[in-house]
Amino acid sequence: MIKSGKGGGNTRTGLVFEGKTDLSKFLEQQPHYSVVGHDVFYNEDKVAEVYKKHNFYSVFLKKLEIDWKKHISKKLLPDDSIFVLLNNNLFIIECKHQEVAGSVDEKLQTCDFKKKQYKKLMSAANIDVEYIYLLDNWFRNERYADVLDYIHSVGCDYYFEYIPLTRLGLPVPPELVED
Repeated sequence: MIKSGKGGGNTRTGLVFEGKTDLSKFLEQQPHYSVVGHDVFYNEDKVAEVYKKHNFYSVFLKKLEIDWKKHISKKLLPDDSIFVLLNNNLFIIECKHQEVAGSVDEKLQTCDFKKKQYKKLMSAANIDVEYIYLLDNWFRNERYADVLDYIHSVGCDYYFEYIPLTRLGLPVPPELVED
């Protein structure tokens, strides 16, 4: 069932924020990384920009001079997003935590639509978009096998408890690489 929904082995080189910590706080705690405002630096070189919720529109899209209303009819508010300068990719990261069956189950099935909406927004800037779920272990249950297969079938991705820095195209600090 898990296919590329990985977890466990590479946790030292991944985003282990489990929906409890935001991406910029996590990166700030990693060796060689610093975050100043929305800018992410690795060894003093700017490598990315991070935006949450409304800041995606009020800061990132504004800086790119993209009027979202000309591209989509309703705002989508990302839990986290990171524009990685090194690969010109915008990663939309949605954190899903669940303790009992509920509406999150069905929200997982919306990734195709949301990714297409973000692609519409970013097409004017020629920035590629990837959509990734960061799921807690609740979603390892067999009853999610079809939904997890669907996520991959529409070109989206998911990880359990962490997302590897390499998946985002970010440098991995040498002291975190396990032999």
